[in-house]
Amino acid sequence: MAAGYTLHIFGNANMDDVIDEQDLIALEAMIGGSEAETELSDADHDGDLDEDDLARVEEIIGGDPTTITLIDSTERVVTVDIPVERIVPLHMRHATAVIVLGGEDKIVGVGSTVLERDVLFPELSELPSAGSHKEPDLEAILELEPDLVITFTNFPTQDQLEDKLPPEVAVVRFDLSMIDTLKGEMMALGYLIGNREQVNDYDEWYDHYMETVQERVSDIPEEDRVKVFMERESPAREASVRWAYASDTGYTDLCNIAGGKNIATEKIEYNGDVEAEWVMEENPDVIIGLSYSGGYNVDDDAPLGAYRDGIMSAPGFDLIDAVKNDRVHVISGDFALGPQMTIGTVAVAKWLYPELFSDLDPEAIHKEFLKDLMHADYNPDEHGAFVYPPME
Repeated sequence: MAAGYTLHIFGNANMDDVIDEQDLIALEAMIGGSEAETELSDADHDGDLDEDDLARVEEIIGGDPTTITLIDSTERVVTVDIPVERIVPLHMRHATAVIVLGGEDKIVGVGSTVLERDVLFPELSELPSAGSHKEPDLEAILELEPDLVITFTNFPTQDQLEDKLPPEVAVVRFDLSMIDTLKGEMMALGYLIGNREQVNDYDEWYDHYMETVQERVSDIPEEDRVKVFMERESPAREASVRWAYASDTGYTDLCNIAGGKNIATEKIEYNGDVEAEWVMEENPDVIIGLSYSGGYNVDDDAPLGAYRDGIMSAPGFDLIDAVKNDRVHVISGDFALGPQMTIGTVAVAKWLYPELFSDLDPEAIHKEFLKDLMHADYNPDEHGAFVYPPME
């Protein structure tokens, strides 16, 4: 199966998912004029296509470049000095990615979401605080002297971060939550961190489960696909109003990849309020609620259960098939998004099509991720609350 993404690193002349000897062949043809230049062919990003670009690609293939220039998920061109030795991830997703890709020992400071999850990140949670992804501590970040800061596409704003950092500190913005970009973002980070073996391990693990899900649901006719309502926990809203997710988020990607039909897609864009009465009219087969009350540092699943009880008991929801058939589920944002999004996808697939995915065990896959990819001493049987009701 094709990778389905382009590795957005300059030097990837043939615009596929890897920088290899094929790029050298393509570059030689481009320099000679027999092939047209591509967006990523200028490996040293100096505006000229020449022998220096061939040398840079050879360095990248050999694992010893002095710089790598990439396009991040905000479409910014960022040049990073290699080797990267000092990294500050501003969110737990970014910290998890760095660990999975073999760079934990390069992390010198972390954001608040890592500090709050000391059970999952026992060593990183002892590192200096860099603030949060919404309010970075610039003074602390400057004192840490990082080579690389990793954060989201929209948080913090550029005037909160890049504009206040010296030019030698590279800022790369990756969300690590969207199915269309997650794999490419992880692979690009892998080139920066430089541990090719762990990059390949993640690549194989991701492909194995995501391709299994996609292949099994691919033959389900549109009219037979499960109707799903995807909402987010929102205690401040009245029960007559639900916070729905329709598109363009990693959360809705879980439903789409798992073969569900998100009922809000034709009602709203992105996310927003919908009337509970409309949900009742649409009569979804399954309701999935996204919660940030659980996660890696919570051992009691009562908050997730309370949220589910609230959905089940919402006025009029007893008439919805999802409620009548006990097909209401809650998933933790810690568990559903980030590099471990694969696990969330399998969980949702199992909820939508239990017979089709009876042989896949999301809990076992989660343990596999923690042990084999994160190398974490964390037992989800003893810690954490990730889905409710618990998987059977």
